[in-house]
Order: sequence, then C-alpha cells, then structure tokens
Amino acid sequence: MKGSKKVIDHLQQLLNGELAARDQYMAHSRMYRDWGLLRLYERLNHEMQEEIEHADALIERMQFLEAQPDFTQQDEVRVGKNVEQMLKNDLAVEYEVSAALKEAIAVCEQERDYDTRKILVKLLDDTEMDHAYWLEQQLRLIEMIGLPNYLQSQMGPGAG
Repeated sequence: MKGSKKVIDHLQQLLNGELAARDQYMAHSRMYRDWGLLRLYERLNHEMQEEIEHADALIERMQFLEAQPDFTQQDEVRVGKNVEQMLKNDLAVEYEVSAALKEAIAVCEQERDYDTRKILVKLLDDTEMDHAYWLEQQLRLIEMIGLPNYLQSQMGPGAG
C-alpha cells in the first residue's frame, strides 16, 4: 500500500530518534552496570529494549507503506558523564521524541492515515507515561534526597 510522503517522512524522522535513543540508553545502561548501579542498569536496559520495539514498529509500518527506511540518518547520541547528566540527557531525548510523535500524529490525521496514527499513539503513551515520567521521578528523587543517597538506592542487590 503506497503511503503518504508526509507520513513516511515523519516516520523516518521518528526512526532516527528511536535509533539514537536505543544507542544512548545502551551506553548509559552499560556505564551504570560498570559503576555498580544495578537498578539503573536494569531500568535503562529495559528502556533500550523498548526503543528497539518502537524502531521495529516504525520500520514495519514504513515497509507496509512501501517506503525503504534509511538507517544512516540517526539523531545525535548524547552520552552523559555522570548520573544526573545522563538522566537529563535521556529526558531531553524523550521530550524530543514526544514532540515529534505529536507532530506526526497530527500529520497522520491530516493525511487520513488512521492505522499509522494508532501505532504512533501507542508509542506516545510509552514515551510520556513510562519513559519520561520515570526519568522525571529520578531527577525529583535526586533533588529530594540528594545525589549520594540516590546513588546508594540504585546499587541494588548484589552490588558492591
């Protein structure tokens, strides 16, 4: 089924963001594991897997719309140097993805592509209600209990 060029362009933009988020989460999760912050490692590793699922859904939809995904245009990966910076960088990515999803959903409505819209609404729910919300919670915890206490709480069983 031939898809709308406008919709396909937005799907490509979203794919670029999902691939960057995947790589950023991979880098951060591995850094957390190396530092002994096993709870953060587990959560970010899970988020990385979800980004792969999001990218897969976008790829499948693009192919259904008879478009060839371009894997060479990935967005910038922003690897932090410390936990707070890493959380802030991850939250910035989620805010960017959320804005891009909302824009793409609007285009889908204009182009009357309601099946793609349905897929994007699900991704938006994951992005806002799961990923971004969790990251906001972590930054709030750092403010409330201080970074040393937060880090200690993220060590998890078997750490240290």
